[in-house]
Amino acid sequence: MSTVEQPRNLASQGVVVASMTLLSRITGLVRDVFFAYLFGASHYADMFLVAFRIPNVFRRMFAEGAFNQAFVPVMMRYKAEGQAALLGFLAPLSGIFTAILFLIVLLGVVFAEQLTALFALGFSDQQISATAQLLVLTFPYLGLISLTAYAGALLNAHDRFAIPAVTPVLLNIVLIGATLIALMGYSEAQAVKILAYGVLVAGFVQLVFQMPALGRLGLLVRPTLEWSHPGLARIGKLLLPALFASSVSQINALVNTILASTLITGSISWLYYADRLLELPVGLVAIALGTVMLPHLSRLADEDDQETVHKTVGWGINIGIMLGLPAAVALYLLSEGLIATLYMSIGGGAMTNFDVRMAGFALEMFAIALPGFVLIRVLSTAFYAYEDTKSPFHYATVAVAANLLVSLATFSWAGHVGLAWATAISAWVNVVLLYRGLQRRRIYQLDGDLWRLLWRSLLASIVLGAALFLLLGDVDWLALTPDTRAWQILLTCAVGAVGHALVLLVLGVRPSDLNHYSVVGH
Repeated sequence: MSTVEQPRNLASQGVVVASMTLLSRITGLVRDVFFAYLFGASHYADMFLVAFRIPNVFRRMFAEGAFNQAFVPVMMRYKAEGQAALLGFLAPLSGIFTAILFLIVLLGVVFAEQLTALFALGFSDQQISATAQLLVLTFPYLGLISLTAYAGALLNAHDRFAIPAVTPVLLNIVLIGATLIALMGYSEAQAVKILAYGVLVAGFVQLVFQMPALGRLGLLVRPTLEWSHPGLARIGKLLLPALFASSVSQINALVNTILASTLITGSISWLYYADRLLELPVGLVAIALGTVMLPHLSRLADEDDQETVHKTVGWGINIGIMLGLPAAVALYLLSEGLIATLYMSIGGGAMTNFDVRMAGFALEMFAIALPGFVLIRVLSTAFYAYEDTKSPFHYATVAVAANLLVSLATFSWAGHVGLAWATAISAWVNVVLLYRGLQRRRIYQLDGDLWRLLWRSLLASIVLGAALFLLLGDVDWLALTPDTRAWQILLTCAVGAVGHALVLLVLGVRPSDLNHYSVVGH
């Protein structure tokens, strides 16, 4: 059935994913507020964050990144052939994927101390040993959440976006519960182990949550180890380049963690708290766009509908810029206020004024990267839809090199802020290379209509930034009482969002510009 005969409203699906992701990010912020109250930016916080980040980085690189980019386009072909062909493909894939994950988890647990030493070069021997004990508990989460991501990709391919998008909420709920238990009179050394156990429990909960939905679709198959299936060979060919290409931000995060471990205590935590606020708009915009675009673009590429591919990519860029730019402006200008409101006004506890300022400086740099992260997700999805993982791989290599060079050149004198700055530069290098690659392949090029929308979005964001600067330029967020600070942040965000929307309307941008139907001509 052609795309015209079967129109798909990406905007409505994106709203579903964004809504569920918003719930996930809100509960994640609540989780971090509790965490900040319990540990602040202490060495216990740094230890847990290293033990938590290692499996999460590998999960994002492999399961949610490379595997999905290689798996979804191939799976869509078998899905088009019918349920029998799809199940025949999923049975060996499920078995081999599970076996590989088991081996990886086993190696991670056995070599936990070596992994910790690699990713926390600045830790003392005692810190490495204590963190490795935590990693033994948290690393199996990699296997569990990778299977969860695999199940989520299957559901997304069948237009069941809500359940995979809401699943991360369960991690946050479990960790909030673990933090509440840890606050019941336990020492910090005991509390950090309770949180590590919470990560493991959350992995089981998230995986089990996906199973009923897969069962209703008839997608629960008996795993096999049939290596000869042709679909596996195709995934294997696409996987290695995708592994690196989709993992730029995670590799950069690891570089930041390694270098930050050599800086003063708290550097890892400051970057983490800033990154958590960055992930809210990234999740709402970039992840939502990438999630709904990949299966649709894969169908269009398979049908050789280049015109609709071009318009769909343009739609993604338009949405990404229209939402990502004002979010970046707000994060930059409200960085200290947001950090103080979330981690002091609400969290209180161990977070100090100095910690807020340091995390705020990092968030300013991350804000510069925000639109870049959104565009990376949109542009790279177009390559993956055509089963091209090599081009993004080459561009990612350059972006990682840029991050490493800037990080090494700045971290000794700019500290953790230099590391965050390097992340921003790396993101925009990747954007430029991805766009030029799409141009050369004649998959996408900006046209006049989209240029006009982008200039209007840019102008509206400049007006927003100027208004926030004039209104809040002299505000000392740390001098305000917690209640006043919280209300001022909420009011500023609400007025800013409404004002930005009104400016867009005055400039001629209409709600129909957000609708996929209007873009692809359905």
